[in-house]
Amino acid sequence: MKAIVTVIGKDKAGIIAKVSTLLAEQEVNIEDISQTIVQGNFTMIMLCDLSTAKVNLHTLHDLLCELGDKIGVSIHIQHEDIFNAMHNI
Repeated sequence: MKAIVTVIGKDKAGIIAKVSTLLAEQEVNIEDISQTIVQGNFTMIMLCDLSTAKVNLHTLHDLLCELGDKIGVSIHIQHEDIFNAMHNI
């Protein structure tokens, strides 16, 4: 199963490291990543493979939300099919 992880917030050191570390600890593979900073605002989108993950999507969602609260960014995860359906015309 694949999922899209989005991270948005004010730029600060360590965002990518902390998010990718959490994913690695849960054995989630990051297949693609895009990040940019616009006027001090950090945005990142990751395509992740959850097929070998230690936890299910719901638990991973909770872990990412907890991390986001801790580091002051908004982190969301959703199944790739839902993401694609929402962004197709």
